[in-house]
Amino acid sequence: EVQLVESGGGLVQTGGSLTLSCIVSGFTFDGYAIGWFRQAPGKEREGVSCIYVSDGSTYYADSVKGRFTISNIYDNAKNTVYLQMNSLKPEDTAVYYCAAEPFRCGYYTGSYYYVHPATEYDYWGQGTQVTVSS
Repeated sequence: EVQLVESGGGLVQTGGSLTLSCIVSGFTFDGYAIGWFRQAPGKEREGVSCIYVSDGSTYYADSVKGRFTISNIYDNAKNTVYLQMNSLKPEDTAVYYCAAEPFRCGYYTGSYYYVHPATEYDYWGQGTQVTVSS
C-alpha cells in the first residue's frame, strides 16, 4: 500500500524556519518524483518543490527559490523527503502536501521546462498546516 505521511508543520513568525517531513512507503522509489505542494484558503494547489529520487534532481518554484531546500534520505526501506523552509513569509501560510508519481518532476519541451502540476499526481499525503505570523 502506497503511503505518504507529512509532519513538521506549525506556527512560526516571519523570518523563521520549519522543516517538513514526508515519509513515503509502499513502492519502489526509483523512477518517482516526490513533490511538495501547498494550498492556501481560496487558492488552487500550487507546486513548491520536487525531487526526482533516482538522480536527486530538484525543482523549486520561483517564489521559494533560495529559501526552501528539498532533500531525500532512504533508510531501512523508508524514503523520507524533507522540505527545509527558511526566511518564511506570511504568504507561505498554507496546508502543505507531499505527493508521488512515477515520472520526473518535469521535462524540457524546446526551451520551456514543463513541471508536472498537482493534477498529474495520484498519491498524496494528508497535509500539514504551516502558518506564518506577521
